[in-house]
Amino acid sequence: MSLFDQFKKIPGKSQEPQKPEQPVAPVAVPEPLALEPLVAETPVQEAPQMAAEGPETAVETVAEPAAVTETEAASDTAPAVTEAVSDTAPAPAAAPTPSTEDSPGQRFTVGIDLGTTHCVLSYSKTGDEDEEFVQQVMAVPQLTSPGMVEDSYQLPSFLYQAHESELAQGSTSLPWTAKPDYLVGEIARNLGSKTPIRLVSSAKSWLCHAGVDCKAAILPADAPDEVTRVSPFQASVAYLQHLRDAWEYQHPHAPLSEQDVVITVPASFDPAARELTVEAARSVGLGQAILLEEPQAAVYSWIEKSHGDWRKQVNCGDIILIVDIGGGTTDLSLIAVTQQNGNLELTRVAVGDHILLGGDNMDLALAYTVKAKLEKDGGQRLQPWQIQALTHSCRDAKEKLFTDYSLDTIPLVIANRSSSLIGGSLRTELTRDEVNRVLVEGFLPKVAITDRPVSRTRSGLRTAGLPYAQDAGITRHLAAFLAKQQDATNDLADINLPAHATFLHPSAVLFNGGVLKAGALAERLMQVLNSWLIAEQAPEARLLAGADLDLAVARGAAYYGFVRKGRGVRIKGGTAASYYVGVESSMPAVPGLPPELEALCIAPFGMEEGTQEELPDDEFGLVIGEPVRFRFFASNSRRDDRVGTRLDFWNDDELSELAEIEITLSDAGRRPGEVIPVHLCAAVTEVGTLELHAVSQKDDSRWKIEFDVRAGEN
Repeated sequence: MSLFDQFKKIPGKSQEPQKPEQPVAPVAVPEPLALEPLVAETPVQEAPQMAAEGPETAVETVAEPAAVTETEAASDTAPAVTEAVSDTAPAPAAAPTPSTEDSPGQRFTVGIDLGTTHCVLSYSKTGDEDEEFVQQVMAVPQLTSPGMVEDSYQLPSFLYQAHESELAQGSTSLPWTAKPDYLVGEIARNLGSKTPIRLVSSAKSWLCHAGVDCKAAILPADAPDEVTRVSPFQASVAYLQHLRDAWEYQHPHAPLSEQDVVITVPASFDPAARELTVEAARSVGLGQAILLEEPQAAVYSWIEKSHGDWRKQVNCGDIILIVDIGGGTTDLSLIAVTQQNGNLELTRVAVGDHILLGGDNMDLALAYTVKAKLEKDGGQRLQPWQIQALTHSCRDAKEKLFTDYSLDTIPLVIANRSSSLIGGSLRTELTRDEVNRVLVEGFLPKVAITDRPVSRTRSGLRTAGLPYAQDAGITRHLAAFLAKQQDATNDLADINLPAHATFLHPSAVLFNGGVLKAGALAERLMQVLNSWLIAEQAPEARLLAGADLDLAVARGAAYYGFVRKGRGVRIKGGTAASYYVGVESSMPAVPGLPPELEALCIAPFGMEEGTQEELPDDEFGLVIGEPVRFRFFASNSRRDDRVGTRLDFWNDDELSELAEIEITLSDAGRRPGEVIPVHLCAAVTEVGTLELHAVSQKDDSRWKIEFDVRAGEN
């Protein structure tokens, strides 16, 4: 069986598609609609029977048209409608009713995947030590259109800022509130596909953007003044709030604040982004939540679903490459399989850079492919609002082509205001060949292991936005990652890399993320990786079976809560990078030259949760009442540095500069202007965040050093 065939039978997904009895309806991008408030539909009342293992088939919904404001209708960024019409409309699923099985005091382990494009919650009851671990994914009640509440195992990570006259009164009611603070989930995605200037997306990616204030109201980034903006932080809070409310509606006797909650973050999230995630959880009453890296969560899910057979799929000496390609990011990690007292152990040995490259980029690439085809064939130029809506249409078309292998083309209809065009619209199509060419060849090109991502000099003038990867070639990013981590297993006796190796040789691969449900993409990635291994006379890597590409992260997070109680195999890891503060060297002053900067290691790679390190010999003088800022650096490749190591030289790819850290010593009980000698202390909390403190050399006084959670660029 080929990889392509294998991915046509992913567990929990629809199986071999049947030939459609009717032609596929076009994915439409019609004209902006008339100014009428939407009429509320009658919410569905009855609850479905939920399966423990997640949905067997994906349910496609058709959104109702959204109202348009006069200002928007007259603008170049007027809303457009994107509809994906199925041949047979499925019956809507009903919103779950509150559980009557939970007893007061019942405890659960809960895993939350706070994803870039989807959020998922999975859970398991906490039972006796000898009780088998059984979990289920929560069906999240959410609005899919005005007045219609349906349940879905995924909550789309979108927030929509509706116009005050756009929705009829009562049409946004949820089972637990008549008027939610924000429209999130499926209805936000549906309405936003028609009016993109009112849609907030990719909030999670903004949390790791060092150039913006993540608590400032900046989203939607391209919205006109009349649209109320929110911060990336507040959008994240809104998604967590919805999940919490949905949970407590279904489990009234088990408040989420009293459960063991694990929230996942990208392995490449820096300390400030992790701290923001914890703060968002705390703001909705989940102060007890801990963090887990998403690639590790995917591995935990794979272990749990194997029911103990994972040991038959890997051996001592294996290196597992986790490739997680989601809607907004590509996350790469390496886990080594070693042996201790006859038992297999797993150790996370490497984490990649934060790469903003995923399904969103692919949808945009397809939209520009269609745009170029229209301009070439008919001389038609698309306006910005049309391209935004077309991007959503291409996403729907892409998903149809990658899940229904009987289809070769998807018709597209694009709205046009020109009265000279028949029907006021443009018609074209997206073909399977175009999708394969653009996505497979563009995002997963066949490259050599020596190839590296192309970096271009950025323009001095550019619009505000996310710092997307400049090179769309995921395989080039993978080549750079494996070469950079060549020495990652040097300290492990069970891992023996050949002397002639030029990169770390993975022997097994675990996929995660919805993008890799596409068989053509998965097969190409394995093909390129194995071509590198063959060139160095290494065995080909094998794909680990049993991955749940959509729900694995939440499921693995819930299982991790079970593992933390000592009831399963635990992945060793610690901090994903070494961290440094910048200090000025003691060299003599030279006219016209700033002092040389040294990097002082304050937290080494792999520092475990619940531990701390102090640097008593490195003293700093801090002035009472005055803010002091330190430059802050990280390295995911320097494993040999220890606390107190000073670097006076490093290559550009060894250290990356993060947002600054800052401390202001309180003047309580001290004289303003007094200089206090302090040393630094780093601690990894049980939650999974890095904390820094300044400790007085004179007494036991301690001051927390704050991460600059994106103060923005000057």
